[in-house]
Amino acid sequence: MMDVIMPQLGETVSEGRVSVWHANVGDEVSTKTPLFDVSSDKVDMEVPAPAEGTLLEICIEAGATVPVGEVVAIIGKEGEEIPAASEAAPAKAGLPEPAAAVSARTAAVKALNRDANGNPLSPAVRRLIAENNLDTSAIAGTGAGGRIKKRDVLAYLAVGGAGTAARSVPSPAPMQITGETEMIPFNNLRKMTAEHMVRSKATSPHVLQAVEADFGRVARARENTSRQWKEREGFSLNYLPFVARAVCTAIRDFPRVNAQIEGESLVVHRRVNLGIAVDLDFDGLVAPVVKDADRMSLPQLARAIREVSERARANRLTPDDFTEGTYTISNSGVFGTMITAPIINQPQVAILSIDGITKKPVVVENTDGESIAIRPVGVLAQSFDHRAIDGAYSAAFLHRVREIIQTTNWATIVS
Repeated sequence: MMDVIMPQLGETVSEGRVSVWHANVGDEVSTKTPLFDVSSDKVDMEVPAPAEGTLLEICIEAGATVPVGEVVAIIGKEGEEIPAASEAAPAKAGLPEPAAAVSARTAAVKALNRDANGNPLSPAVRRLIAENNLDTSAIAGTGAGGRIKKRDVLAYLAVGGAGTAARSVPSPAPMQITGETEMIPFNNLRKMTAEHMVRSKATSPHVLQAVEADFGRVARARENTSRQWKEREGFSLNYLPFVARAVCTAIRDFPRVNAQIEGESLVVHRRVNLGIAVDLDFDGLVAPVVKDADRMSLPQLARAIREVSERARANRLTPDDFTEGTYTISNSGVFGTMITAPIINQPQVAILSIDGITKKPVVVENTDGESIAIRPVGVLAQSFDHRAIDGAYSAAFLHRVREIIQTTNWATIVS
């Protein structure tokens, strides 16, 4: 028999949230398949069983947060009895619980995790059944092999199904889904994204400022080095690393955008750790951190951004990938957006959005006076926390970022 404990998923992580159980009590589990998912601030991680065997007990329901090292489940041999010390309600001190009682309770726990036909029940289904005191034999399951799904329980309740215990206040029936609508439940990542966004808007008074930047020098550097870069690095060089490099340089002159609020003080960070917003196939948004981005050359920064983005899309990020961020950049320009008002990544005080870069007619000055030229132009939009900085400071920072983008000889930096 073996305890399954909440793992230490990162150096800075002290607790974890069990988001999903992939097995039910009585199922055979393997070290090669996930047993449960653990959620941190913005990432889900699959945790395999530590040993082969039968899942004897789930000690922590999905949705609960427990400290690292806490027992979340017990694995053993099929039919093996769980010692009294592992039970949720241990016997009184000095009075060991009879073996028959332990065996009976173990059987009861196992029975509660399966329906009348022996099919496993998910934690959500078990919770609904327990809350409404339902008899599983009265519910028609639509899952594989007649397994009862959450929708089956909700449908049963909607048509008047009830347990033996009457409820003084009837629960509202779930919304009826017709052929013209579709209900898409939030996955765990979407829930966490939603919670974070609502919390950020409630915490920080957001202000948006934007500037247009001429990306002509950047575009020429990309065009002149694209073939050599692709052959050397194995991927194409987009606009994001150039903007990230400009942001890191501008922060030296305007460090208060690289900060967070604590009480009535502004904590300004010396390190520049850039959060890079990554979309996960429209299912949610994460912002893994490129640490010490200001110490990287442009090629190093491009590689680091690509590396964390690829790991994000492959679900291979760890909780430590989300720590110590000081400023965040979001790039929606690939979709041709005109201007985006990003939501601040708490507890930071500012976030920059890169929008679509398109060719536009602009007025240029030269020795012959003014003329009209076609240049690649894009909008840089910054949302900032007005508690931390004022509009003039934010505008000056954006002006500096634009200046760096427009005047740097990028061709000598790319190689």
